[in-house]
Amino acid sequence: MKRYLAIFWRENKKFLLILASIVCFKSAVADLNSISGRSMQPTLLDGDKVWVNKLAYDVRIPFTDISLLSLSDPERGDIVIIDSEAAGKRLVKRIIGVPGDTIYMRNNMLVLNGDIVDYEVLGEDQEGTIIVEHLVDDSHQALITNGYGRRSTRSYGPAEVPADHFFVLGDNRDNSADSRLYSFIPRDQLVGRSSSVVFSLDSQHNFKPRAGRFMAQLD
Repeated sequence: MKRYLAIFWRENKKFLLILASIVCFKSAVADLNSISGRSMQPTLLDGDKVWVNKLAYDVRIPFTDISLLSLSDPERGDIVIIDSEAAGKRLVKRIIGVPGDTIYMRNNMLVLNGDIVDYEVLGEDQEGTIIVEHLVDDSHQALITNGYGRRSTRSYGPAEVPADHFFVLGDNRDNSADSRLYSFIPRDQLVGRSSSVVFSLDSQHNFKPRAGRFMAQLD
């Protein structure tokens, strides 16, 4: 057995080292993440593949959430990939509140640190009303469903974001399971930040490529 393993290693050493490097790179440096569902519409669509920068905030030991070095702090407006223990799955959401912020929502009106977050209406589509929401240092689109939607999630708080935690929302406010359901997100559950779509396949049209979304930058 040892002789067989030695021969196997000698004949496949380069391939195995390359494979190990790729796996470590995907674990600790960068990867792709598939978007499934509508919770980040209109920013992200079902079938998008987004680039995940795993070095956006921390340098971590591969295959763990152990941080070796903090590189930067997550900011309001960042689109983040989350390994959520509360949800039991990976989530993609937008950071709305950072540590120390007080978050309050009433019928989808967002109040940050006592100030109503300004917004403007872009228009209507078949899903609802598209708005541009202006946070302190960020502007992004969000979708408000026409009619009553999920009224239970339209109001929240007030609540203060604790240290090393973040308040996240989906851009599709009435169709997103986020901090309103799972509470604040610990920093060590943030996998990385996404700022672009690599490619996109439309599952409702035989997985036809959405040419206009290839390498599209995200707001």
